[in-house]
Amino acid sequence: MGIKVAKFGGSSLADAEHFRKVKAIVQSDPDYCYVVPSAPGKRHDADEKITDLLYQCHRLVERGKSHEELFQKIADRYEQIARELELDFDVTGMLLETSDAIRRYKNPDFAASRGEYMNGVLLSKYLGWDFIDAQDVIKFDRQGSFAAEWTNEVLTEALKNHPRAVIPGFYGSYPNGDVHTFSRGGSDISGAIVARAAKADVYVNWTDVSGFMMADPRIVKNPKVIRELSYAELRELSYMGATVLHEDAIFPVHKAGIPTNIRNTNAPQDPGTMIVMKPSPHREDAQVITGIAGHKNFTLLSIEKAMMNAELGFGRRVLQALEDFGVSFEHLPTGIDTMSVVIADKELVTRKDQIIQRIQQTCQPDSIEISAGIALIATVGHGMSSKPGTAAKLFTALYEAGVNIRMIDQGSSEMNIIVGINIEDFETAMNAIYKAFVKD
Repeated sequence: MGIKVAKFGGSSLADAEHFRKVKAIVQSDPDYCYVVPSAPGKRHDADEKITDLLYQCHRLVERGKSHEELFQKIADRYEQIARELELDFDVTGMLLETSDAIRRYKNPDFAASRGEYMNGVLLSKYLGWDFIDAQDVIKFDRQGSFAAEWTNEVLTEALKNHPRAVIPGFYGSYPNGDVHTFSRGGSDISGAIVARAAKADVYVNWTDVSGFMMADPRIVKNPKVIRELSYAELRELSYMGATVLHEDAIFPVHKAGIPTNIRNTNAPQDPGTMIVMKPSPHREDAQVITGIAGHKNFTLLSIEKAMMNAELGFGRRVLQALEDFGVSFEHLPTGIDTMSVVIADKELVTRKDQIIQRIQQTCQPDSIEISAGIALIATVGHGMSSKPGTAAKLFTALYEAGVNIRMIDQGSSEMNIIVGINIEDFETAMNAIYKAFVKD
């Protein structure tokens, strides 16, 4: 028998009906040993996430105001779930204790973590599995950085005593025991951490979509699902805007060589997307590209100076100017006498003039051209490096769609081609690239 670890997102545990779906999924496969739940998400568009309500409770407490009325909305959700599932459990007692603890501790992380904690308790009762409090097994150092190896040691030992268990996502504790949370979406990270400690064969991340799409469905109509991609491809796509999986969640399982399966709780028959160390030699869809993703709102800084390539330290001085003002760059396409730096607009809001002045002082360029309103699109895929004409097909598609290319950057791995275009051409370019490479 293998070991599977399942993480269920907030939309997958929003109400009693979704709890039933989760139980059916877990019971359908005896390999499922550990489940990592999020807090209840929205049941409908006008609904509120439990975590958002808990943060609001903390803010009321911090201002010396009563939070009981607001907390009752939270209590109603959990009581309804427990009632509809007919759980033989003192839910009211847990809720009263939680409300009192939020008032006493006045800790935003503690308050926010209670959504996962209470959902975990309810799910463990419903499944008849053990409950392991993440506060006891997920560790952060004194500075609030995740302590990966310490956690792996403690959690691995704890799991030995629990063949079936529910471990809440999103939070852990400092060395002194106080609760600390990951960033929003941190339950994805928790699930991967548990999968690593359990030495799982597969980490299954259950959400409300049937895997990664080859492009953003808000831009490209009915894009295909990516059936398989590598962790390297996932990293490229996530960095450029694909948001199905929390970006940091790939590291624990990637490090352990554990594949991740993205599945849909509402369509459990769909195979979803499998994320692996290396892609299969013959992918089912035989696509040259794996996916397309992009971001808007960048500025292109084009620096020109004759004989730049012979001037020792020129590139270092340009980047030093950025570092001096605490600005990071995204890409660095270069030529013999030109150097371009792509920077997110938000990084330049208050420091653009200072950076330009510093570059002029230290590098004495012939000219500096600033082009705002740039969007970046990455076309990603392991198959690109072995297929002649990939770049030609991409550039032809953009030319025929009337899109002007402002910048081109290709990594040495030849796994992606990034183009910079005018922001108003973003949607047109995404559709043109998709249609050029993906057959209906």
